[in-house]
This record gives sequence, C-alpha cells and structure tokens, in this order.
Amino acid sequence: FKLQAQLAERLGIESYRRLPTLEVQGEIRSKVTSNAAKIAPWLNGMARATLMDSDTAQVTPDELTNKMMAAAVESGAEVRIGRAEGVVFEEGAGEIDQDRQVKALVVDGEQIPVKQLVVAMGPWSVLAEDWFGVPVPLEGVKSTSVVYNGNQDVAENPYACFCAEDSNGCHLEVYPRPNGEVYLCGIGGSDYVRGQRLREEGDCGRPELIEANPARRDAAHASFSGLAPSVTDAQDGPALAQACMRPCAPDALPLLGSIPTTSNAFLAAGHNCWGILWAPVTGLVMSEVLVEGQSTTVDLSPFSPHRFYTPPKNSRSPNKRGRSQQGTPVGEQW
Repeated sequence: FKLQAQLAERLGIESYRRLPTLEVQGEIRSKVTSNAAKIAPWLNGMARATLMDSDTAQVTPDELTNKMMAAAVESGAEVRIGRAEGVVFEEGAGEIDQDRQVKALVVDGEQIPVKQLVVAMGPWSVLAEDWFGVPVPLEGVKSTSVVYNGNQDVAENPYACFCAEDSNGCHLEVYPRPNGEVYLCGIGGSDYVRGQRLREEGDCGRPELIEANPARRDAAHASFSGLAPSVTDAQDGPALAQACMRPCAPDALPLLGSIPTTSNAFLAAGHNCWGILWAPVTGLVMSEVLVEGQSTTVDLSPFSPHRFYTPPKNSRSPNKRGRSQQGTPVGEQW
C-alpha cells in the first residue's frame, strides 16, 4: 500500500488517489432504509450503505503499468513483444539436475540469451511446467468486468463500493475513476481454466482469446441499474465489457522464488485479484532475489514454488508433472 503511494509520487501517476470505501446492500425494499444517496448522490437507487474503510486508495492499472514500463526503459530496459515458446539449457544439463542453467528464452522462434529468467506470465506461467518438467499448479479464473462512461456526480463524489450478493448472481465491486468512469467487477459466473485450455491450442491459450461473457455483462447492468440509475439511465449498457484471467494456486498464495531443478530461473505469478496491489512489492522482492540471492524485505518461504515439488526417486524424470500432482480444486480465494 505504501509502495503504491511512493510510486505514484515518483512516476507522476495521476490516477492514484485516496478514497473511502462503502459496504453496500442493494435491492432494499423500503425507501426509509435506503440511505446510500445521502452518502454518495450517484447511488440513488434502492440501496443501503455504511462506511467500510476511510483510508483506501486506487490507481488505474493501465497508467500504472505503462508508466512503470516507461521508467524501466528509461533506466536501460528493452521491451520486446512476442510469444515465449520455451527455454534452452546449457549443454550437459540432465532432466532433473538441481542446478540446470537456462541459457536462452525462445521467443517467436528466436533464442534470446539470458543470465537470469523470471517467468511472470499470469495464468500462462503454467507453460513453465512444460519447459522445466516441474509442477506449476496455477488456474486461470476468467471473469467479466465492465466500464461505464464518465458521470459528473461520480467524479465529484468518489466512493469505492463492495456490494452484497444479489439476485442477479453479482457481488459487485464498484470503482469510480477520477474522470467519472465507473469500473465494475465481482459480476459472478467466473470460468475456471486449467490444463490444455491454457496451452497453444486451447480456447484460452492466448490473451486475445479472453473475452467477456455477454450474460454476465447484462447481469452487471441490471444490478448496477438498481444501485445507481443516475449513472445507467443515460447509457445503453456499459461502454466496455471485457474479461481478465486471475491466476490462482491451490493454496491461494502466489509463487515467488526459484524454479525447482534450476539455478537461474524464477517464478513470479499467482496473485489472484491482487496483482496490481502486490505488483510493487513483488518487483522489489524479486529484484532482491536476482541481485542479492534472497529477499530481505519479505520472507518468501511461504510462497516458494518448491512447495509443490517432490524430487523424483531413482528416476530420470519427475514422477508426476503439473496438475497430475495436485488434486485440490481452486476456487475464488479471497
């Protein structure tokens, strides 16, 4: 939380701001108990609201990620956009050697030499199972979100809202942006994606295949219309419907640290819906691992990728790979 504030000041992130958060109950039948509009005028539907937290903050992910990347490039980094297809090991490395060295990352058929490699591809980090022959038990939770056009009342009275589950199967999270736009998630109907579906030939094998569920878009509009008709009445539904893929491990903890059987390859994935919040500290601790050999900011042992790995006995290859070693289903961990 503090790192986000520091980054906003350092990088000039205009969308970062402090704002309070409300707990909202929709579908209230009595106007007497429907008090939300007294707190946030744009919540003028049948809803009851109470203050949940007065000291929360927000940032627009697009601005944060682009300004972070621009700062990295200014410091000497190079951005290359392509499809990671595998790794190349130093000659002589066996299948289960504990100190295998990665010498190159294959991107669009080209071998790019590396001294150290960090796999940070969200749910598609499961491809590391195929590259390294070790378990990376991540599941992608595909969820729809929507954005409404700007509204002056929203811009002037910003409140984030965490809403109770309603009859449309939504438990809306409402995030007003500084320009008056409103971002909604918590729409329900998530799709749990694993295994071959995340590979090249799968229906979710590439980010551009991740699309919104029209039924959940309509459900979100129905739910939000009951909470904030002053926002929705002037619009024919959301201006944008999209979907994300939240990477989740079976124990709901991220995977941060070295990849088993290697000495210079690492994982940084599995942050679920807290990817933006945890991004700065993840970058900090992983840079410490790469430069100093261990993190001094956070004890990473609970997040080690080794927790899912059992060294094979008297075998040239692991006993089990990937999800065959994990029987625990992944839900929407909070």
